[in-house]
Amino acid sequence: MRVEPVTLEGVVTHVVGRVLAHDDTWPVRVLVDGHPSTHPEALADALVEPLRTAGHPVARVRVRDFLRARSLRLERGRRDADALLEEWIDVDGLNREVLRSVVTRGRWLPSLRDPDTGRSTRAGYEDAPSGTVVVLDGSLALGRGLDVDLAVHLALRPATETRNTPLDEAWTLTAYGRYRREAQPERRADVVVRVDHPDRPALVLPG
Repeated sequence: MRVEPVTLEGVVTHVVGRVLAHDDTWPVRVLVDGHPSTHPEALADALVEPLRTAGHPVARVRVRDFLRARSLRLERGRRDADALLEEWIDVDGLNREVLRSVVTRGRWLPSLRDPDTGRSTRAGYEDAPSGTVVVLDGSLALGRGLDVDLAVHLALRPATETRNTPLDEAWTLTAYGRYRREAQPERRADVVVRVDHPDRPALVLPG
C-alpha cells in the first residue's frame, strides 16, 4: 500500500469517481464512516453537489437518524461501550427503509427516529429515481451488515482518536478500540482516507 497526500477536494473527486465507475449498477449506496471527530457528515455533504452535477439524484441519510429506540440501546446504561458498538444502530431499519428500499421499491425514508428523544420523526418516503446515489454517514458502521456498495473510512491513529475525544465521552474509546480490532475498518473499506491531520488528508492506495 502507498499513502498519497491529497486535498479535501481530491478526496471528493476520488470518491465521486469510484461511484460513477459503477456504470449501470444503480442505485449506488455509499457509506462514509469515521470517528465523530473526523466529521464523516462533512465529507458526505461534500459529495452531494458533484454527484448531482454528474446527473445523479442523491438520497442524503444519517445513521444517527436510524438509531434503535432509546429503551433498547440504553438498556445496559448510557455509557456502555459494548452496547454503543453492538446495539445502537438500527441496522434492520436502515436496510429496510433506505438501503434495500431504494433498490426494491424505488423509494427511501429520510429518517426514522429523533436521535435525542427516540421518537418517530414521522418522515415521509421520498422517490428514488433511476441513477440515485444514497450517501450515508455514521460512526462504528462498517461490518454491521449494512447493504452498501461503496464504503469510505476516515482513519485515525489510536492516539489521535484519544486526543480528539472529549473527556466526558472517554467511555466510547473502548468501543472504537474493539471496532478497530474486530471490524478492521481500514481493511473492510473500499476507500481509506487518513485524517490525523484534517488539513492534510491522505488516500491509502494499493500498490
